[in-house]
Amino acid sequence: MPMKVHYRTCHLCEAMCGLRIETEGDRVVKIEGDKEDVYSKGHICPKGVALQDIHNDPDRLKYPMRRKGAEWERISWAEAFDEVETKLNAIRDKYGPDSLGLYMGNPGVHNTGTGLFFFDFAKALGTKNRFASHSLDQLPQMFVNGEMFGHQAMFPVPDLERTSYFLALGANPLVSNGSIMSTPDIQGKLKRLQARGGKFVVIDPRRTRSAKLADEHYFIRPGTDVLFLLAFVHVLFELDLLQVDRVSAYTDGIQTVGELCQPYTPALVAPLIGIEASTIRQMVKDFCAAEQAICYGRLGVSVQEYGSLCHWLINAINILTGNIDKAGGVMFPLPAMDFVKLLKHEAKAFRWKSRVRGMPEVASDLPSTVMAEEMLTPGEGQIKAMITLAGNPVLSAPNSSQLDKAFSQLEYQVAIDIYLNETTRQADIILPPATALEVLHYDFVLNIVALRNVANFSAPVFPINSGQRYDWQIILELQKRLEKGNSFLLGLKHRILSWLTPERRINLGLRIGPYGLFSKHKLSLQKLKDNPHGLDFGPLQPALPKRLFTKNKRINLAFPRILEDLERIPILIEQLKNSSDTLLLIGRRDLRSNNSWMHNSIRLVKGLNRCTILMHPKDAAKRQLVNGSFVEVSSATGQIKLTVELSEDIMPGVVSIPHGWGHKLKGTKIRVAEQKPGVNVNELTSEQLVDAPTGNAVLNGIAVEVRAVQQVTASANAS
Repeated sequence: MPMKVHYRTCHLCEAMCGLRIETEGDRVVKIEGDKEDVYSKGHICPKGVALQDIHNDPDRLKYPMRRKGAEWERISWAEAFDEVETKLNAIRDKYGPDSLGLYMGNPGVHNTGTGLFFFDFAKALGTKNRFASHSLDQLPQMFVNGEMFGHQAMFPVPDLERTSYFLALGANPLVSNGSIMSTPDIQGKLKRLQARGGKFVVIDPRRTRSAKLADEHYFIRPGTDVLFLLAFVHVLFELDLLQVDRVSAYTDGIQTVGELCQPYTPALVAPLIGIEASTIRQMVKDFCAAEQAICYGRLGVSVQEYGSLCHWLINAINILTGNIDKAGGVMFPLPAMDFVKLLKHEAKAFRWKSRVRGMPEVASDLPSTVMAEEMLTPGEGQIKAMITLAGNPVLSAPNSSQLDKAFSQLEYQVAIDIYLNETTRQADIILPPATALEVLHYDFVLNIVALRNVANFSAPVFPINSGQRYDWQIILELQKRLEKGNSFLLGLKHRILSWLTPERRINLGLRIGPYGLFSKHKLSLQKLKDNPHGLDFGPLQPALPKRLFTKNKRINLAFPRILEDLERIPILIEQLKNSSDTLLLIGRRDLRSNNSWMHNSIRLVKGLNRCTILMHPKDAAKRQLVNGSFVEVSSATGQIKLTVELSEDIMPGVVSIPHGWGHKLKGTKIRVAEQKPGVNVNELTSEQLVDAPTGNAVLNGIAVEVRAVQQVTASANAS
């Protein structure tokens, strides 16, 4: 058979690396970086090569499966859709629309078909019980975006290629490949920053790969980033270092922020956070002396008790120093398919609250921390049936044992997923979509956080067979069967939606976008197909205040909900002054591990055990532990057992365990993952501990105890 060459964008993480794929018949011969890709220029990470593992995985489901006792049987698509329609409509008719729950996992953002068809489908269900994985990582950032800029998807993106000072808190971009900063070869960009005389500074409780590359790294006590940031803003006002001449024309509340931060001096916060007052002051001076500077925070500052305050202060620092909407500062992309503008109708919040705990809705979703209680608590509005879409919350959400119990007592569960995993194993029916190299791809979501305005289209590498369905076909068919309303109007609507295939939607989005029909570029889907290495529309450009989605086209720095949350800070300070020497747990990310489903690729899990508890030698010595000790880690929620890995790269008093592991529950069929199961760190986290304004999960700064235990058998180890 003749060799074929395909070009596509990797969709396994946020970097959007271009791939060159050689195939022979139905076999992948080689995957490498596409040197001609306009964005990645040949860069690739291990995940890109693993696309073929997902495509070829014998455990990957391709056809509808129905539970039959403890076993599963393959059924036809028609039979599957008929059953789902009958069961879900019966439950909704009996208990009301909120008896249906919907959860979308992280891979949904990376799947073009899902992203294009999901929002109409979610609305069609008519339920307020919608959940998504972003409330396990970035909901505080989305909340702050919405309050300040008028749209939850208006992320300020670091213009890393033109900056001269990059301050990163709770972020490990060398491993995450630039989260909410989608870019290939982040290491190369940071090295070029240093080569041109710039500075890279990291604040993190662990000396990560990024921290080791940085010019300066400072340990910080988990959960206290908010105090560092308050002190940073305090110094800006104290030393009159503000640069607000330009931004004041469209920004309200500048002086209010100064007044609010006035009590939080470096001298006050230094002993509480572990960074000296003189260091904080010097950092502020260096930041303001730089011609262009960026303050950036990611997962580490989101998944803590003061996540929203952290992101508010990070935005405030960039605004107050004149580094917002400025080349080399943080900017707002203008993607070819303007997903932010297209989703303007979704940019709302606080329209309803969860039934049991009263947690708020943001961008149509409730926080995942309330999902279990909404299933378990009887009464009107109780979730009786769930639809999960490309998600595994039993591993990824807090208090996973409780969530597992909640899923087990549902009247019905539908999973749109390619694996029989820890969550889908309890489903009544699984509808597996085509995936990996079988689907077209256009990164309309990630382009809203890209460092350049680029566009790439990827055609499928391999066709699907007649027994498979694409994700958008599954979602649309369910919508047709579950949406309520006038039958004539719905019939017309569904015919239009069916005609608007992913290719047609992408083409329409491109043609009406900023580089489309009314621009010199005349961009269309065909033009992207004719340019398989992508098109580059240049670096990010100033866009404010026109790009703002607030009604008055102004940024409100001092919005009421954040001022209310700020009232908790004196309580935090008193708690820290009286704190014990309890160990604090933080997470850990690995370059080869983005989601739990990647653990079924042998090339992504091979090698030494990565699911260990990282501990400083001093903390280990206090507990008579050595490298390789088998220990029990316990919190107020639960306990897990795994091995110790000693390292001076972690701050004393802090321990670290990676997320996404724990492949040991009965009934799964992920054979590679089961051979290296690890442990589920979310058996230690609590759904009750949340970021107050949003209900986002708190996964960092968890108080734990560690003690040696006897390892009964080799299989008991988390390797």
